[in-house]
Amino acid sequence: MKLEGRDGWTVMEILRDGGLDIAAECGGACACATCHVYVTDGWYEKLPPPSESEIDMLDMALAVEASSSRLSCQLICSQETDGIKVTIAPE
Repeated sequence: MKLEGRDGWTVMEILRDGGLDIAAECGGACACATCHVYVTDGWYEKLPPPSESEIDMLDMALAVEASSSRLSCQLICSQETDGIKVTIAPE
């Protein structure tokens, strides 16, 4: 499924508003890992590295992949992320 991003919005907001099944229980405060996604097609390396808070939350997530796991609430839509591809991780 292809969704249109909006500058300044997070990937989590786009996924949620697009009707996809993403829990995002903390609403984007980086206080849970229920918006865990896998960044695909070479995008992981193009993104800013995860913050310490994001790393701490990912430590509590299931099925974390070191080379692709991110919290979608921490990925901001912009020209730099135009075309990003993600897969929602299992809960």
